Amino acid sequence: MNLQRRFAIGAELQTAGGTHFCVWAPRSKKVEVVLEAGPGAPAAFQLQPRADGYFAGLVREAAEGTCYRFRLDDAGSFPDPASRFQPDGPHGASQVVDPSRFRWNDNGWQGVGIEGQVIYEMHIGTFTQEGTWQAARQELAELADCGITILEVMPVADFPGRFGWGYDGVGQFAPVRLYGEPDDFRSFVDAAHRVGLGVILDVVYNHVGPDGNYLKEFSTDYFTDRYENNWGEAINFDGEKANPVREFFLTNAAYWIEEYHVDGLRLDATQDMFDASAEHILTAIGKRVREAARGRKTIILAENEPQVAKLVRPVESGGYGLDALWNDDFHHSAMVAMTGRNEAYFTDYLGKPQEFISMVKYGYLYQGQRYKWQKQRRGTPGLGLPPIKFVNYIQNHDQIANAGRGERVQFLTSPGRLRAMTALMLLAPGTPMLFQGQEFAASSPFFYFADHHQPELARLVRDGRAKSLAEFRSLATSEMAPYLADPANPATFERCKLDFSERDRNRGVYDMHRDLLRLRREDPVFSAQTSGGVDGAVLADACLLLRFFGQGGSDRLLLVNFGTDLHLDPAPEPLLAPPEGMRWQILWSSEDPRYGGTGTPGFDSEDNWRIPGHAAAALRPTPTEQERHG
Repeated sequence: MNLQRRFAIGAELQTAGGTHFCVWAPRSKKVEVVLEAGPGAPAAFQLQPRADGYFAGLVREAAEGTCYRFRLDDAGSFPDPASRFQPDGPHGASQVVDPSRFRWNDNGWQGVGIEGQVIYEMHIGTFTQEGTWQAARQELAELADCGITILEVMPVADFPGRFGWGYDGVGQFAPVRLYGEPDDFRSFVDAAHRVGLGVILDVVYNHVGPDGNYLKEFSTDYFTDRYENNWGEAINFDGEKANPVREFFLTNAAYWIEEYHVDGLRLDATQDMFDASAEHILTAIGKRVREAARGRKTIILAENEPQVAKLVRPVESGGYGLDALWNDDFHHSAMVAMTGRNEAYFTDYLGKPQEFISMVKYGYLYQGQRYKWQKQRRGTPGLGLPPIKFVNYIQNHDQIANAGRGERVQFLTSPGRLRAMTALMLLAPGTPMLFQGQEFAASSPFFYFADHHQPELARLVRDGRAKSLAEFRSLATSEMAPYLADPANPATFERCKLDFSERDRNRGVYDMHRDLLRLRREDPVFSAQTSGGVDGAVLADACLLLRFFGQGGSDRLLLVNFGTDLHLDPAPEPLLAPPEGMRWQILWSSEDPRYGGTGTPGFDSEDNWRIPGHAAAALRPTPTEQERHG
């Protein structure tokens, strides 16, 4: 039999006709493919046992569009764990999909590396009013024109209900039917590449959702109780019979790269991916992604709450070889600086200038120091890591939702402070990330939402969410309770959808983001992102400067003042001194009237330095009159 298989598991069409099925079901003695609808249905075909608990076989009657389940020992029929599509959701039948039918137009696409990127986190269900791949595709050219370079798509693995964030997915290989069919996803990626945008996919390999998860019907060895997981049962990456489990998830990582041409992955909550194997599963994922890309550049980002720098160190140096880490420290300091509130998990942050200088230079703030909120040490040393290894943000899906009312940050701080913080994030040498709509000050909230048809599960989710938010003293009050959105209410989900007419209504904010991203992209000093290329100084209790070192006197200054107007006289700080024969000239200012500011007088004059409050400005050197005419 001349079989053509690309992956170890799942249903794959054969060029000579029929579909070859393969599934891991080690506790079963008999496995059948039951064709329920479409070509070849109704019928059932027994698969042949193979080594290590796999069952496989060619079913000539099955073709594209055939809907099927696996029947185990005549005791029950269940969806394929590696189903490529679930047209009726995770409780329904799986569908045979022909991935070769889609005609790609990105043959010249070389992929994306981490250098020079600007990431945009998006949730397909709320990014547009329609909540589909097709509708989202219409906005790609505008995102590229704004200066975005990579789309980070929140999880799309199939989940139950009419809406959800995607982090409780149960169909790891099946793009959720809510946003369209598999080819709609492919068309989205193809269109993104056409306008120069990379696409990375958020995947959840630390747990599986509670509703629609049939993995245990095939094998209890998918999970382990040896580790305590914050989100559910831990995945068995290192125990007895772990090899097929590892292969399941490694295949999934490669699958998104190969069949959907995504440019990499964002790995959710990697601290709950436990593995004592000789090769950690994170390292193995990185290798499998690179192999699947076949020469294209890829990016693998990680969320890691304990801030373990090893994840982004090279494999040859004992690391895991990932590309970058989400930096919650930056967000937490930024929120304290902008709002003045440091309760709950903001406790260990003061939002002071030195915190931002340290993060710009060294990435994480906490690299092994005592952390009061957790009553333990947090982080590991990462002083030598380049700045591009840290993804900085002032908004993301979690943090907006954790604001209680789901409010965007512009409703929690002053316009001037927000403009200043935006400039700091977008011009700093780390890798910046925006959350959907942030670039035009979207007014839509972003709540936690999850549609569970099981009333008890919906209640547990609602109560768990309220308990989590109660860590914030201000959200634990009785008068606040009525304002906490019900995750299961469809209105909660609908309120989160973007209104793109706000791009024009908030044109000043949008133009500011476009201008900053252009400056970051085109200015040779701000775009350098070199290690050791920036130093900084504290000028006042809420004011800092960063000096970006260029070639031949082409340095840049970034002044950021979150406090009141500052008259710096005297100014005993050498980083303020311009290159010899030069004076500082304003290159960009957050107080530009086009952005809603009031204009920017000169900073350095005979009156010494005057720095406006709630503002930021980028300065470049220009020859003095004497040098110009000398």
